[in-house]
Amino acid sequence: MERANFGSKLGVILATAGSAVGLGNVWRFPYMTGENGGAVFILVYLGCVLLLGIPCMISEFIIGRHGQANTARAYRNVSGGKAWTVIGYMSVLTGFLISGYYAVVSGWCLQYIWASLVGHLKGNPAYFQQYFQSFAADPVKPIFWTVVILLTTYLVVEHGVRSGIERASKVLMPLLFQLLLIIVVASCLLPGAGDGIRFLFKPDLSALNSNVFLGALGQAFYSLSIAMGCICTYASYFSKQTNLTKSAVQIGVIDCLVAILAGLMIFPAAFSVGVSPDSGPSLIFITLPNVFQQAFSAPVVSYVIALLFYALLAMAALTSLISLHEVSTAFIHEEAHLSRKQGALFVTIACCVVGAICSLSLGATGSLTIAGRTLFDWFDFITGQVFLPIVGFLTCIFIGWGVPHKIIHDEFTNWGTLRGRYFHFYLFQVKYVCPICILLIFLHQLGLL
Repeated sequence: MERANFGSKLGVILATAGSAVGLGNVWRFPYMTGENGGAVFILVYLGCVLLLGIPCMISEFIIGRHGQANTARAYRNVSGGKAWTVIGYMSVLTGFLISGYYAVVSGWCLQYIWASLVGHLKGNPAYFQQYFQSFAADPVKPIFWTVVILLTTYLVVEHGVRSGIERASKVLMPLLFQLLLIIVVASCLLPGAGDGIRFLFKPDLSALNSNVFLGALGQAFYSLSIAMGCICTYASYFSKQTNLTKSAVQIGVIDCLVAILAGLMIFPAAFSVGVSPDSGPSLIFITLPNVFQQAFSAPVVSYVIALLFYALLAMAALTSLISLHEVSTAFIHEEAHLSRKQGALFVTIACCVVGAICSLSLGATGSLTIAGRTLFDWFDFITGQVFLPIVGFLTCIFIGWGVPHKIIHDEFTNWGTLRGRYFHFYLFQVKYVCPICILLIFLHQLGLL
């Protein structure tokens, strides 16, 4: 049975970039930039994408395209059925667990679209904090929106690679860029926006320290969707003519561009009203509604900007959720021998259950906490700070030391049809530099460094 594949080069880039571009770019990157010195963090981040992110992405491309199967089976095919297969299963499990709680946050974006439409996002800073806390603790509303975003994802994934994922990416990604540019222009035209622009593009080297380096390493790793199974699964749909290195660089550029535009969208507006750039994770759902309300004094303008912003967030979340969903769908479809629709429905129902449990742990019930952490926080901690670094580290060791170099060279050069001038540099990175960097991230996140 011939494996499905993307129908065009544009489809490959937009779908895989859609996998990488998500809330990590539009939500996590701005507050990480704010907390780590602005421009200096961005410079280090760009270097980390080049030296760590792109080699790791190429490694997953090689495994996925050579394995020609879902992520778990791809590792088995490339390794010849050896113990390395465990990495593939860990990737699938990680992608599934992330899907569950990521859908909850994606649902919050839908709630804020609705709140923007009906005019609920008006008030003082205390109001916005109370609004978010009461919504997150509600036993029904967050679960409702979680189910809505997962059903939307299902409708895309069940249609397959070309008719579903590729077609949706060709609509969502250009629209996402258009919305980004509209809000960036509006934000940069505000009085006092120049301070925010300088914060993003004028490096203050005195802010450079080990936390900036390790934070940028971690952000580069997560924002490119490495070790979640997404990159590997999508690569299994690549044609033999797809230039893996060129594709990885293009996706890395798009990912960085979206992240920087997100900063340009947020910080000029924040500085124009005197809001601190280091507002942390609360930036999107608590700080920014107040920023938009103050910065755009005309009610109609603030209404439109808030609506466009949360629509942008929802689209970024959806493109990533589609790829996360596809990791588990491909696995169930191929390993359980179910139809694609049956596999996608099974995954959707399972993600709804996980999402509901995570959502309820945020305040609707006090019984879903372990060792002082909510289940939502545990899912985030286990996947983001344990599974992702471990899978990324083992994948680099697998490619660098466990896979015959001929297989890697053949995939890297498309069986000799490409020059592959950077092959030895790539191999050095993936054998030595990437594992060390990922290990540093892991130790830093656990508080051991």
